[in-house]
Amino acid sequence: MSRIGNKAIALSAGVEITVQDKNVTVKGPKGTLSMEVVKGINVEVKDNTILVTRESDDFKAVHGLTRSLVANMVTGVTEGYTKRLEINGVGYRAAKQGNKLALTLGYSHPVEFTDTADITFEVPDANTILVKGIDKQKVGQMAAIVREKKLPEPYKGKGIKYADEHIRRKEGKAGGKK
Repeated sequence: MSRIGNKAIALSAGVEITVQDKNVTVKGPKGTLSMEVVKGINVEVKDNTILVTRESDDFKAVHGLTRSLVANMVTGVTEGYTKRLEINGVGYRAAKQGNKLALTLGYSHPVEFTDTADITFEVPDANTILVKGIDKQKVGQMAAIVREKKLPEPYKGKGIKYADEHIRRKEGKAGGKK
């Protein structure tokens, strides 16, 4: 019995869902997302709720996953997703130039990212980057790619980190001597 898979997904106002064969399409105020469902999993719309069921126990492994993916699609088209990144380090900063995100990370050149149709960047201040979009996976992937440009190091904590991430700090070379 899948606890997550058996939960119903509530549809909020302004969200339309269409299920044709094994394709699920969700339309909302922020955009449209679609996904192909694995055979053996059924998606039904009843009374402003979405129910995800499986045909047999052979599809137990993807039942909860499919329900979570559909729920993420509904949340994405209504509210959207945001990942917050923080930049730590002397001289490290972010700036928004038109539709480009320019990062100064101690390299000889600025590192640039361009807004796409589904991912946008916002820079509320020089040390904070917001990655926004409607697809949870794409937002998380783009945040990981930006973070990868200067990973946080454990000695001084310099680099790009997630806002909720804690960097385990190490003592330096002199810290071990007594």
